Amino acid sequence: MTDDKKMQQDTEIAEEIHNEGEEGAAAEASGLDRLAELEADLERARQDILYAQADTQNVRRRLEKEIQDARAYAATGFARDILSVADNLSRALAAIPAELREDEKLKGLVIGLEATAKELESALRKNGIEKIEAMGQTLDPNRHQAMIEVPSDAEPGTVVQELQSGYMIKDRLLRPALVGVAKKPE
Repeated sequence: MTDDKKMQQDTEIAEEIHNEGEEGAAAEASGLDRLAELEADLERARQDILYAQADTQNVRRRLEKEIQDARAYAATGFARDILSVADNLSRALAAIPAELREDEKLKGLVIGLEATAKELESALRKNGIEKIEAMGQTLDPNRHQAMIEVPSDAEPGTVVQELQSGYMIKDRLLRPALVGVAKKPE
């Protein structure tokens, strides 16, 4: 083999090695690009899982709160209905004149009505239904509904008359107290 041929053959081999190196570098770069792509996909999947877990936890908390509220306020409709019974019983007791309260024939009836009123009040309290204290309090629009203004020496805006009792169920207003509010005498 002549020197020219040998040189040509060496050049061809060098070119082949160079081309193979470029192809290998391109393949390696392509592999690195694919690896980076897979890592980015993996990170997106991790983020999606975290968001899904957080969303699931929020839904669980919201449902637990709704269940607690449903338990706490389940008696609301019934309580509103029974309050009219309590009002009528209170009015009946208030309407009994003192002389009839002392009459031996009616004393048992009066005692029975008073016991029934106490038992009803106790049952309401056991179910988280409490009477709102109104008399002497400053008018609170979240608990009281002013129906009339009454000339009084009391501080204006003070409840001086209770027309109908108000009630709370747990921390919610069941029915506002209907009240008369003090105003300055004319």
